[in-house]
Amino acid sequence: MRVGIIQQANTTDREENLTRLQKKIRQLAREGAELIVMQELHNGLYFCQTENAAVFDQAETIPGPSTDSFGRLAKESGVVIVLSLFEKRAAGLYHNTAVVMEKDGSIAGKYRKMHIPDDPAYYEKFYFTPGDLGFHPIETAVGKLGVLVCWDQWYPEAARLMALSGAEVLIYPTAIGWESTDPEEEKQRQLDAWVTLQRGHAVSNGLPVIAVNRTGFEPDPSGLTNGIQFWGNSFICGPQGELLYQAGSDEIVQIVEIDKNRTENVRRWWPFFRDRRIDEYGELSKRWID
Repeated sequence: MRVGIIQQANTTDREENLTRLQKKIRQLAREGAELIVMQELHNGLYFCQTENAAVFDQAETIPGPSTDSFGRLAKESGVVIVLSLFEKRAAGLYHNTAVVMEKDGSIAGKYRKMHIPDDPAYYEKFYFTPGDLGFHPIETAVGKLGVLVCWDQWYPEAARLMALSGAEVLIYPTAIGWESTDPEEEKQRQLDAWVTLQRGHAVSNGLPVIAVNRTGFEPDPSGLTNGIQFWGNSFICGPQGELLYQAGSDEIVQIVEIDKNRTENVRRWWPFFRDRRIDEYGELSKRWID
């Protein structure tokens, strides 16, 4: 599988952001990409730094304008595209939703972000209702895609359930960065933890992982914080956690080849699924064990 990833710094000009994304998708398709993955909420700025009811005007239905335009592009280019959208499901009901466009331009499936953070500068609970579609891979022309979103990447249960449902690859569109007042050593610890944990999902499930993060600085509209410096560092690793590619903090357009057949061999060498003690895991469904 030839995977194209786009790590982009966005501006307030949504049309310009979309124009650049579409140009990069066409470039990746010309260079042989079969699957293209973009960052979380790729159409505009990461608006969750503040709580502002007017931002709900940015949400769209699915199907809607983005699925229509990217669907046409998927069909034109003959590629599968993973979108990350602010979904308006109904009045007062909104989701952070990944949508997979099949190469014929149709919607192959969608996933609504399950784990919703609520931290300074990441006020997502104000905007997003937790997902209700479960952890189910999306069947496409390039395979079964286990699509999750950002904060989901910190939860091994989510990766495991996708793997148990037959996902052939785990995909994480992401928006994560640094608060400027953190010391440099803390920033490095955060970045290392982010990469290490997702490589761990690859190892424990014997699956490749694709993590695509946004980059660039985005100011806090309220002025209460110093904004977010998104750290980029998008990467792809194989089923033993081996890094196949890792970006820096610049904008990138990159194709990486994944050998999906390695999953079978790796799972034979390291049979974690064989040795799971499912008879003893019932208490994982509890919030806490007293």
